[in-house]
Amino acid sequence: MTVLVTGAAGFIGSSTAHALLQRGEEVIGIDNLNDYYDPALKRARVQKLRDGFGNAFNFEQVDFGDEQALREFARPHRFDRIIHLGAQAGVRYSLVNPQAYVRSNLMGQINMLELARHREVEHFLYASSSSVYGGNETLPFRVEDRVDHPISLYAATKKADELMGESYSHLFRLPMTGLRFFTVYGPWGRPDMAMWIFTKALFEGRPLTIFNNGQMKRDFTYIDDIVRGVIACLDGAPADDGEVKAGGSKSPHSVYNIGNHRSEDLMRMVNLLEQATGRTAEMDFQPMQPGDVRDTFADISAIQRDHGFEPSTSIDEGIPRFVEWFKAYHRID
Repeated sequence: MTVLVTGAAGFIGSSTAHALLQRGEEVIGIDNLNDYYDPALKRARVQKLRDGFGNAFNFEQVDFGDEQALREFARPHRFDRIIHLGAQAGVRYSLVNPQAYVRSNLMGQINMLELARHREVEHFLYASSSSVYGGNETLPFRVEDRVDHPISLYAATKKADELMGESYSHLFRLPMTGLRFFTVYGPWGRPDMAMWIFTKALFEGRPLTIFNNGQMKRDFTYIDDIVRGVIACLDGAPADDGEVKAGGSKSPHSVYNIGNHRSEDLMRMVNLLEQATGRTAEMDFQPMQPGDVRDTFADISAIQRDHGFEPSTSIDEGIPRFVEWFKAYHRID
C-alpha cells in the first residue's frame, strides 16, 4: 500500500506517517511548511522520517490549497489511500488571519476531495476537530450532537469540511472518515498549544497566562493513542451498504470523536507540568478569550464500537514523557 499523508511535517501527520512506515507501507508526504509556527520543527520531523525510513518516505513541499500545484504534484504519483491531516490550525489565529483558514481548510479540502474522487482512492480519511461542538454544554460531546453553532472561524471551517465530505461521499460513493480530534499532545507536539507554551514558560521563569481564571477542562489525548486510532480507522473504511454510519450518514462516510474520554482540569495539567519540570509556576489569570470553549470531553463509544479504539495513556504518564522530549529537543539540562 502507498498512502498519501498531507500535513506530513505536522505533529499528527508526521507521527501517523511514522506508524505507517513502521508497518511496511510506503508514504508520500506533503506539507507547505508555512511559518504559523517555527518551520525548523517541521523540517526536523521530516528529517527524522527520512533518516529512519529512507526511500519508503517521499516528501515534497506542496500547498494543497493551490489547485494547480496539487495537480502537478499528484500527476506522477500513485497512491491507494489518503490521510488528509493538513490544515490551518488554531482557534485564536483565526481571529487574526481568517484568509489562511479559507485557503487551507476550505479550498484545501475541496482540492483534496477532488483528488480523491478522480483517483478513486480506497479511503479518504480527514481531520476534523472537537471545536465543532462550539458552546455545547452537554458533556461528553457525542457525534450525534447538533454542531450548528461554531464559536470560532476555525470551528466553522472544520464543520464545513465535514459537510463537503458528506456531499462527496454521497455523490461519488467515496469511502470517507472524519475524525474530531481532542487536544492532542506529546513528543514533537505543537508550539502554539497550551502544554508547550506552559512548559516553555516554566523553564524560562515566566508567568503562565491562564484564561478563564483556570476554570477550564480539556480531554487531553496522547499522540500514540491518537495514531493507533487513526490507523485503525484507515484500515476500516465505511461500507457503501446504505446503513447509518457514525455521525448519521447513510453514505459511506463516518465521523468519530477521537479523544481520551477523560476531561481533566486545566490546573491539574499545570500541576503535573510543575512536577515534571521541577519548577513552580507563577500564574497570570486572564478572562476567557474569544473563540475558546470552557470544557471538552469526548464520547468515544462510536469509535470504540466500530474500530476497537481504547486510549491507554493518562496525563500522569503522558505529561512527563512530553517534558522529557521537550528538554532533549531544546537541550535543557
